[in-house]
Amino acid sequence: MQEKPNPENPYKLTGLKLTPLKKWAAGIPAVKAALADLFEQGIPLRGTKALFKMNQFGGFDCSSCAWPDPDDDRSPLGEYCENGVKALAEEATTKKITAEFFKDNSVYDLARLNDYEIGRLGRLTEPMYLPEGGTHYQPITWDDAFKKIASHLNALNSPDEAAFYTSGRTSNEASFVYQLFVREYGTNNMPDCSNMCHETSGTALRPTIGIGKGTVKLEDFYDTDVIMIIGQNPGTNAPRMLSALEKGKRNGAKIIAVNPLPEAGLMGFRNPQEISGVIGHGGKLADLYLPVKINGDMALLKAIELLLLDLEGKSPGQVIDREFIEEKTVGYDAFIRQFENYTLEELAEASGVSQADLYEAAQMLAYKKRIIICWGMGITQQPNGVDMIKEMLNILLLKGSIGKPGAGVCPVRGHSNVQGNRTMMINEKPTNAQLDRMQQVFGFNPPRKHGYDVVRAIKAMQEGKLKVLFCMGGNFLSATPDTTYTAAAIRKLNLTAWVSTKLNRGHLIHGKEAIILPTLSRSDLDIVNGELQIISTENSMGVVQSSKGMLTPVSDNLINETQIACRLAIATLRNTVVNWQRYADSYDAVRDDIERCIPGFEDYNKRVREKGGFYLPNAARDGNFITEEFGNHVPFTLTGLPETSLADDEYMMATTRTHDQFNTTIYGLDDRYRGVKNERRVIFMNEKDIEKAGFKAGDKVDLFNYDDNKERIAPLFIIIAYPIPEKNTVTYFPETNVLVSVNNVVKESNMPASKYVKIKIRKHSPGIYERVKELEAAQTFS
Repeated sequence: MQEKPNPENPYKLTGLKLTPLKKWAAGIPAVKAALADLFEQGIPLRGTKALFKMNQFGGFDCSSCAWPDPDDDRSPLGEYCENGVKALAEEATTKKITAEFFKDNSVYDLARLNDYEIGRLGRLTEPMYLPEGGTHYQPITWDDAFKKIASHLNALNSPDEAAFYTSGRTSNEASFVYQLFVREYGTNNMPDCSNMCHETSGTALRPTIGIGKGTVKLEDFYDTDVIMIIGQNPGTNAPRMLSALEKGKRNGAKIIAVNPLPEAGLMGFRNPQEISGVIGHGGKLADLYLPVKINGDMALLKAIELLLLDLEGKSPGQVIDREFIEEKTVGYDAFIRQFENYTLEELAEASGVSQADLYEAAQMLAYKKRIIICWGMGITQQPNGVDMIKEMLNILLLKGSIGKPGAGVCPVRGHSNVQGNRTMMINEKPTNAQLDRMQQVFGFNPPRKHGYDVVRAIKAMQEGKLKVLFCMGGNFLSATPDTTYTAAAIRKLNLTAWVSTKLNRGHLIHGKEAIILPTLSRSDLDIVNGELQIISTENSMGVVQSSKGMLTPVSDNLINETQIACRLAIATLRNTVVNWQRYADSYDAVRDDIERCIPGFEDYNKRVREKGGFYLPNAARDGNFITEEFGNHVPFTLTGLPETSLADDEYMMATTRTHDQFNTTIYGLDDRYRGVKNERRVIFMNEKDIEKAGFKAGDKVDLFNYDDNKERIAPLFIIIAYPIPEKNTVTYFPETNVLVSVNNVVKESNMPASKYVKIKIRKHSPGIYERVKELEAAQTFS
């Protein structure tokens, strides 16, 4: 038998070249990089045609990030960013992966490619099946694929022996039908990508303001006083956000950027749609940059609060909004008493930011009322992320800066419909109210016991409690932590099945049997019974809008995710009470029942077809904070400072994306803004740390983690000297996910804490690979 494929990207370097660090994002280089992808995929005309419809009224929604489209006029030149073009190029490509391709390439051989090479192979074109003990995927009909999956599901001792994963790109219609099938089947085991990105946000916001979403609209960025961006890099992760920041700046807003790295997209922006962005110097963004230590954010936030309270003492009634506090909050007195135990000196030291910079930040906030605080996974993937979001909310409560125009919280979501998935009840912990409504509408009693999230699902696989994993999109293996542990867990499953547009590493690390079901992309025409269908999505600001594909699919053997869920339900459920064929025949029928089941979707089919769609209800946005525990009041939250200690030879590591990447999809091997070209196996370190450890920039090193008294190794990385706080390091994911223990999670939300990983760094040893194999073998057979 062939050796098992390595779950990691191949341990090979691709040729590092360093370029100067950028101090601004976008501009003409972004346009060139984006168009180059269309040419590389061989679709300059097909791709350009689609670009004029992407994120436009009556067009299709970009499958990349969830940043909202403008409610009013949209740019005729294009409502998309560089990474949006790259995402389109990947899905609009005419390159195909056929049954002949799989016949010529074994699973083992494909796993020897890196993620970038795998992503360049093209679109999947027909269902494929890997039998137990097989080395090559082989074609299977759609009917036989559904029968195979159904036979596995119906052979289980309990529905809870199966888990059903969901990616953020899945439409509202597909998500609703999918979760309905899973619950009629009998389980709440629905891990999803929220469990790895913004579960922390919902966990923090729901009990405090009554809703697990942001409270601002896009237009609030245009007319506000201060925008505070913490742990988020808009230039790479949500490039269209730069236009909103630019517009806010022109209208007088100040921007505070908080991040361990001085990201180009926080510092400056050259708008390629304006003359100043083409031939000029563009615009400055951050008025103040605070280079916080990894996990020093809590100390920074408390320092700002301490200074605001001090300024209020000197100018009573001018800094703190006492009227808002008295009318809308509880717990203020206990909140301010805690500051008797803090000093500015101690908080500055813990944060890594100077007292002078902290004072300047407080001054920028002190006499303003309209304040927006944004954050990304730099906050949500830290062990105390829930508390830090509550602390950011504390600042807004002090200022009365929530529930009014130009002010509020803004978790910047990643994938394009990850928020919509949750609204459609893709959730391992549904509320009783949601389940009661489902029972009332459909007539069956859905399961009440909470299911597995991502981390718990991985552990359940390893323990033999799960036998089947069905993935509606995504790249489960590469997105999850503790890669060696996760791979060993997946290999214990009886069946793994994926709904995918393209091949990824997750298809190559599989259960005893495996199935790939190819599906349509957002940009593809979706015609059912002779009628062109529309789907819908929800963006970061709670807007639900339609999406209509317009490209001819690369294969006639592709079907939409909604139909895949329906046909799986028909094949699996023996005494169903749901008319699945009705849903498969028309997505309007799905929306009719979403309207019956989920609040806020009245006249769904009518309103989703209106220009720009519609906003879902958001009481907190309107200043009504309705929580179970505190009624119509928001609590001030008492939090503590984290205790972070590092041994002399330890460093704190955070994982991040390159600019040529979206989640686990690798568009290229460059990280243009950080000056990295043609390489991903790098580690950013402070120059003083490099010298103190006896290294030099360019050295090859191996990275180690010892959480849970267990050795984890990521071999062969190149040191890059970078302006980052001492004892802090940054690497790219998924290459270093192997170092993130499955037990290193965010308190309360149980998300992987990928921004808080203790590592040791040693000179690269050629013999390290044998040790890696030993660890993988020990994990596989443990």
